Amino acid sequence: MAKTLPLEGIRVVDLSVIWAAPFTTWLMGCLGAEVIHVDNTQHMPDFHRMFVRWPFPGDLELPGSRADYPGRNVSERPWNRGSMWARIGWNRLSCAINIDTPEGKEVALRLIDKADIFMAVFPIARAGIDYCTDPLMMERNPRLICINMPSWGRSGPYMNYVGWGALHEAIGGHDWMRGYPDDEHPAHNVFRFHMDSTTGPTALFGAIMGLIRREKTGKGMWVDYAQMESMFHHFGEIYMDAAWNGRDTRTIGNRHPTVVQGCYLCRGPEPTDETARCGGERWINITINNDEEWKGFCDAMGNPEWTKDEKFSDVLSRYKNHDELDEHISGWTRLHDNFEIFYMLQQNGVPAGPVQDWRDTYMDPQLNARGFFQTITQADIGTFRYPGWPWKLSETPCRVLNPPCMLGEHDDYVFREVIGMSEDEVAELTGKGAIGVLDKNAPYPWAGPMPENIADEK
Repeated sequence: MAKTLPLEGIRVVDLSVIWAAPFTTWLMGCLGAEVIHVDNTQHMPDFHRMFVRWPFPGDLELPGSRADYPGRNVSERPWNRGSMWARIGWNRLSCAINIDTPEGKEVALRLIDKADIFMAVFPIARAGIDYCTDPLMMERNPRLICINMPSWGRSGPYMNYVGWGALHEAIGGHDWMRGYPDDEHPAHNVFRFHMDSTTGPTALFGAIMGLIRREKTGKGMWVDYAQMESMFHHFGEIYMDAAWNGRDTRTIGNRHPTVVQGCYLCRGPEPTDETARCGGERWINITINNDEEWKGFCDAMGNPEWTKDEKFSDVLSRYKNHDELDEHISGWTRLHDNFEIFYMLQQNGVPAGPVQDWRDTYMDPQLNARGFFQTITQADIGTFRYPGWPWKLSETPCRVLNPPCMLGEHDDYVFREVIGMSEDEVAELTGKGAIGVLDKNAPYPWAGPMPENIADEK
């Protein structure tokens, strides 16, 4: 019999959208919590479900398109098929509640009455469900742990501002220090919202601390969690350098502040249509921290004559002559495959790693040996391998409990068993549009026109 998971028996009501908070509740689901995600058929239920809208004809064939649907096929129910939703939507349940209506709001409150943890972000206050200002919430469920995680927090001059990952990257100074040193480089910066990724584990920690406190006191708690603050700790030394020394750290590209480090071009595959489409280039990351690693690096290359130059004799000399050293290193890496170099250098004690594309990562022997990828089947998607959990627990190993939930898939369970509605009440509220999915194939308002009708509207 499978062992009990760490959060088994804990119910989470999730009214969150967009990456950070859904990632948090996904982690809770991986630990065994029953996560009930509240969708809404009257407006976009979750950013991940549709990636904002239906794609226009030809969108999925554009260069750089991630083809967010299996087989690049939107199909009849894209809200169940999007790649972002598939990634974040498993190990949770879905019920449809229109919280914009008074009846829907009351149903949501009744569901929260049954919860141990309530995950809230920005749409909640709009619907009038606000843990920190509505005494009714605390009176109804005094044991509730609420993770309220807007972008800016619930105090301060920015508390009512709209937030987005890119804004916090900029305000936190991450954009200032990330990318290539050349401001004019076409790829000076990259699309990556670090804040969203850091939020999940930190918010999960807050939720677990709340549960531990509740065990001791019998009382719930509210966690005022500003997403932007979770990211700033990752750059503490940069802020301190500015405060202590008045230095304004800028990006140094692939370099390191004190040791030799770089990303070096390697021998690529034979040119084909496929490699041309994907760039066809191969790269290796190499870091040389000290004299011992320098010796291992030289041994891996066969100790060519240039390695004996006094300019490369110690850590400081090598760093001062980094540009020239890069030319020598690149001259060697270009002759070899990046995986070949990876194994050679690692055998000689040198930190190195190939720059993998997504296909490489799926085939990575380390990830596969550790069972990282999980094979999941969902009716509207099919069977694919998904990125798994970020930890291994010896006594309570995580497992796939549910595939990516489909819109309103668990309405019956949530409304009848969790909340305890009668058949008549379910029918009445469904008829009013307060709950449920009237037609699982309908083109809902937030989805926009069906793809075959877009041309007719132009």
